[in-house]
Amino acid sequence: MMSDETNRVKAVPTLATGPSRRVLMVLGAGAAAGLAAPSALLAQGARPAGPPERPRGQIVAALSQEPTAFNPLMPGIEVDQAVWWQVFSTLWIIDPDGNFVPDLAREVPTVANGGLSADGLTWKIKLRSDVKWHDGTPFTAEDVKYSLELINNPNFRVRNRVGHSLVKDIKVVAADEIHWRMESPYSPYLSILALTYLVPKHVMEKAQDINASVMNTAPIGTGPFRWVSRQPGDNIQLAANTAYHGKGPYVERLIFKYIPDLTVLYTQFRTGQVDYTGIQGILPNFVREAKTLRDRTVVVSSTSSVEHIAPNLDFGPLADKAVREALYMAVNKKAIIDALNYGLPTPTETFVPQDGWAFQKGLPAHVFDPAKANALLDAAGWARGSDGVRAKGGVKLEFTNSTTSGNAVREQTQQLLMQDWRAIGAAMRIQNMPPAVMWGEFWQQSKYNSALVSVNFMLGADPDVTPRFGSGAIPAKGGRGFNTYQYQNPEADRLLALGATQFDLAERKQTYGALQTLIRNDLAILPLYQGVIAEGLKANLRGFRPNGNASTNTWNIREWYWA
Repeated sequence: MMSDETNRVKAVPTLATGPSRRVLMVLGAGAAAGLAAPSALLAQGARPAGPPERPRGQIVAALSQEPTAFNPLMPGIEVDQAVWWQVFSTLWIIDPDGNFVPDLAREVPTVANGGLSADGLTWKIKLRSDVKWHDGTPFTAEDVKYSLELINNPNFRVRNRVGHSLVKDIKVVAADEIHWRMESPYSPYLSILALTYLVPKHVMEKAQDINASVMNTAPIGTGPFRWVSRQPGDNIQLAANTAYHGKGPYVERLIFKYIPDLTVLYTQFRTGQVDYTGIQGILPNFVREAKTLRDRTVVVSSTSSVEHIAPNLDFGPLADKAVREALYMAVNKKAIIDALNYGLPTPTETFVPQDGWAFQKGLPAHVFDPAKANALLDAAGWARGSDGVRAKGGVKLEFTNSTTSGNAVREQTQQLLMQDWRAIGAAMRIQNMPPAVMWGEFWQQSKYNSALVSVNFMLGADPDVTPRFGSGAIPAKGGRGFNTYQYQNPEADRLLALGATQFDLAERKQTYGALQTLIRNDLAILPLYQGVIAEGLKANLRGFRPNGNASTNTWNIREWYWA
């Protein structure tokens, strides 16, 4: 990643003016009590030396979910991006302050520098000429062209085509320059490209089956770390790419250690077996103790993810809006936040982070009212049976709820939900499974009844949720996207289409405000709270920076080093 400040482009007007993840506190052995800035990570004793001239040592980063998808253009989940960030590169990234920062591109295209036409239709990208793939092959504009065309190849099992499908007439002008035309203006595309990892043409084009290439098992990228090995169910090992074009890497080896039980994960952090706790971090009930550990640092930061109950809107009783309203009204959200999460998260009613520029204030606030929930179900014709469970038209008000096994807080949340919903005549059964199974086809093809899940709905810092709520983005119905809720609303589609073509910030804010109101009224999701994450690292591990515009705080491990 280039660090020249002059190459940074503020993500305005199409993106947030500031970070969408806010550091709440940074506490470690010897750190000052109370609120502290990220610089407190360095303020322990004497000022540490800078990063080493050559990579030194290794980092063991613990993940509570197992990465399993290694081609970054194919379907994957949040934890997979922990690996993608290390092995691959994008044209530019979004930093914690909401700036676009060039990576494979020499500069972020703007109207001012000639990279974008005033109407947003013509794009001209200038690329770095000093980048090489891990096998030594030079990176060129042909790789960018191949990646974009592969995404739009109907035979390729791509993760998402939103935005990319608008790209037409791609022309390689030179080895370090590529142009294309957009079929229509699409303001979030800069942000989408910040999350689009590029793949090597010379490797992928040799595959007899593009969906089963070597990239699925031994990926080759341009990132700061090279692939070494994977031991399924245990770890992934990466080695420093000493020919990396950007800052770092500063460690010789990076090991992602898979520890599905969050209690075990914390224990291994406490005893020093792992250097960093990632993805879901430290369980809330351990945070207080973790702050007292010798030679450890704990960073608690708000995230862009929203913890929510995900209804499958194509499943029986949950397709009834009255049922969703009653279920939401019967949830004791305060108990979930205060008792199970130690008061750390902030309740929310929307999918947009509360420090995001598009956040809509004044949405209907959740009210815990079981009596009203019962009355609502009575009025909607859901009558109680002799077993206490309601039914309507021969359909019983019963369903499963699923999440990842081993997540104690979510499992306790499920127990509360089961109790709350039993009081209004709804029968919930728990059906949990390992992360790789839960977030695989079961989730992606909407085979669940309901789920307890945390999702970052944003595209970087952009609120375009077409992949999540667009009717054409339902994988179970042949769509390309992440609308596993199977939400379909023509007005939502209209607002999504409108917001994606607007470039004025005030107009976009109004459009996405209307969309948030609509989704809240429809209860396409039952929002619980905006997430926080408590991440632990050894006190002499430097360079960690929370970034709400990335899906994981492992986004800049290339800059981490041992002091």
